[in-house]
Amino acid sequence: MNTHNTSTHSSSKFINLLIDIKYLLKGKVLAANVLPVFTAYWLALYFNGENFTDHWVLFILTMAGSTLVISGALMFNNWFEYDLDKKMDRTQQRPTVTGSFPLKGVLIAAVATTVIGLALMLITTIEAAVYSFLGWFFYVVLYTFWSKRRYTINTIIGSISGAFTPLIGWAVIAPAAHVVPIALFYILIIWQIPHTLAIAVKRLADYTRAGVPMLPVVIGVDATIRQNLYYVIALVPVPFILLGTFGWIFFTVSLILTLGWIFLSVKGLQTDNKERWANINLKYSLIYLIILFILMIVLTI
Repeated sequence: MNTHNTSTHSSSKFINLLIDIKYLLKGKVLAANVLPVFTAYWLALYFNGENFTDHWVLFILTMAGSTLVISGALMFNNWFEYDLDKKMDRTQQRPTVTGSFPLKGVLIAAVATTVIGLALMLITTIEAAVYSFLGWFFYVVLYTFWSKRRYTINTIIGSISGAFTPLIGWAVIAPAAHVVPIALFYILIIWQIPHTLAIAVKRLADYTRAGVPMLPVVIGVDATIRQNLYYVIALVPVPFILLGTFGWIFFTVSLILTLGWIFLSVKGLQTDNKERWANINLKYSLIYLIILFILMIVLTI
């Protein structure tokens, strides 16, 4: 028996399994949702005068619980939308499409991770558990099950879902009635809309073929880019709101990032290559969010 070939085959199967899990959990989406949980948790410690070492168990529970709840929501989405995913090029590698994971198994995993995640969050605080459930409910029930196939407002509903993540992280340490978690909630609602519209423009053919009523499918690309600009402009107040909290470095960086995004959005109205613009806009949105959140952490170390 060739043990080398057997070992290679086993390694290959394991790697393929990890790749399938990454696509099932929409790896980048999962990371983009977990980052605000961590950021808000860290900021809550700082602004409430708490030490990380005194709350490391809470930290583990928070990150594990929130990650499981978010993962459960994403799996529900993949389970319910497998028929749409089959029609779109961008989702052909999802295991619900390839058949690597049976739909029944994905549904069971979605239920299990959601229940376990919410149970872990209940060990932290009731408020954090409530925000976790609300984020899940908005994404699974209101976005995936109800609005995604019917209305263009599915983008806004999905944005509200993702905006609960900083409230989760903060509420583990203290009630979220503070300017920082409220500002983070606002940032994420507004940020996710142009981020999603960029994806919709970039993948217009996919959404048209699948019959998903994304904004560019319903009202056209030019009108969508104008909507994109309006939402980016709505981020202008953020540096001013948080100036007294994070200081001039944050104010300057966040204002420059926002003005840069406004400039990019205006260019979208002028360019003929809308798909290329959408790709640049999508990348810029990620840069904007990552820099903003990491800067908040750095300024409070």
